[in-house]
Amino acid sequence: MQTFFEIMKQEDLIQLLEQIAPPEIADDFDNGRIGLILDLLYTKNRNIQKIAVTLDVTDAVLQKAANFGADLLICHHTPLFHPIMVIPEDLAKRLKIAFDNNISIYAMHTNYDNAEGGINTVLADMFGLKKTFMTDFGIIGTVDPIETETFVKTVSEKLNAPLLYAGDKTIRKVMICGGSCLNRHALSIAKANGVDAFLSSELKHSDVLRERGDMTIIDAGHYATENPGMRVLAQRLKTEIGDKVVILFIDDNPELKSI
Repeated sequence: MQTFFEIMKQEDLIQLLEQIAPPEIADDFDNGRIGLILDLLYTKNRNIQKIAVTLDVTDAVLQKAANFGADLLICHHTPLFHPIMVIPEDLAKRLKIAFDNNISIYAMHTNYDNAEGGINTVLADMFGLKKTFMTDFGIIGTVDPIETETFVKTVSEKLNAPLLYAGDKTIRKVMICGGSCLNRHALSIAKANGVDAFLSSELKHSDVLRERGDMTIIDAGHYATENPGMRVLAQRLKTEIGDKVVILFIDDNPELKSI
């Protein structure tokens, strides 16, 4: 059901965002790190006319949001993840752009990873996973039988990203986790579920040696595995909110290359 607003108020938007990605489904370590982490909307009577959506809050993203005239920047990764006692120069410069342009910041991290229609669901849909179910680390589903080389080429093309992989088998069952999930714990979950291939990022050599077995492991990069979900979020907000609020998706790809 579409919801249209004459005037978008802060409380209405937050209610919508919490319906999309309920805070209570976030991982425990995200406690206090999601939601409205920088609230400057009091300068605009809590009215929202322009929203920017992005993965990371970088200087370039904030400047694009400022040029756009954004009232709110919705991000996946909060720029204030670790508690700080001293504000370093790079963070000070970044926050100054937000303060100078009255840009509030709202973070949707593991609650959006875990949400239906969130980061992992978007990836599962991209690669045609069927009979899916969520785990502590991502989503598992089945695909029509496909050889590893064909599958990894499809992943690289659809994510428009270089990748690393290990394995050479027929793939029928896939685990997908956006972001940094190629760790020992997640790999053990994949093995316990009889997964043929595990797609995520930030693979460690020692974990490959200990945990891979005969499973195909695909490292497609942190940005490439999470950015599609944020792009879909921007499109979803356009549908849910209607034409009264202008929404801009900011793609700040670090453009990692392979040679």
